[in-house]
Amino acid sequence: MSVLEIKDLHVSVETDQGTKQILRGVNLTINEGEIHAIMGPNGSGKSTLAYTIAGHPKYHVESGSILLDGAEVLTMTVDARARAGLFLAMQYPVEIPGVTVTNFLRTAKTAIEGEAPPIRTWIKDVRQAMSNLRMDKTFAERNVNEGFSGGEKKRNEILQLELLKPKFAVLDETDSGLDVDALKVVSEGVNRAKANTGLGLLLITHYTRILRYIHPDFVHVFVNGRIAEQGGPELADRLEDEGYDRFLVPSNVG
Repeated sequence: MSVLEIKDLHVSVETDQGTKQILRGVNLTINEGEIHAIMGPNGSGKSTLAYTIAGHPKYHVESGSILLDGAEVLTMTVDARARAGLFLAMQYPVEIPGVTVTNFLRTAKTAIEGEAPPIRTWIKDVRQAMSNLRMDKTFAERNVNEGFSGGEKKRNEILQLELLKPKFAVLDETDSGLDVDALKVVSEGVNRAKANTGLGLLLITHYTRILRYIHPDFVHVFVNGRIAEQGGPELADRLEDEGYDRFLVPSNVG
């Protein structure tokens, strides 16, 4: 069984005002097949954790480790992390002019698997996945995210998730900017990917609405760069009712 372990992770970033400490000792273990939701106020470090796992060069790891099945992720290049089974669905997916969705997906699949997928079955898989996500088939020949609406970009992220089949996926506020119908379709795609592959999920969100469709096993409250509290799905309901104020009193701020 695969496992992703984050151990005493401290991360900083350089700003105009100097070095800013963001993550202050994060500990988290995600087993294959588990769904972990991270919730917290703006600026608490949730996205920093996501990008650090993925290997964004902006973020400097001062200490700690991230282990995937016992292998140190922090020494891996970004592409090596993807080949090892990590996936990040970005909050703000970028446009890639000149690269079609079809070419991007096939190139990514080939890089991860080490060989190109059989063309006939691959085309069938792509068409089926797009149909499931209610994406028009013409999107396959459009440039990646170029001219896509917010909802279309998020569907394209989940299309990648379904086809690339990672061991662990980090979804960074995938629900932001989605209307109710798009949220349902995207959530169905995430649940389908999990059912088909047994992947582990780290779901970062501000709100509980996506948790009505993607049911977490564990909920973690992220405040001031660390996990302040954790529990089951009932914790998300409590946060919906009470907000984060009780975690932001001076005694809890480091």
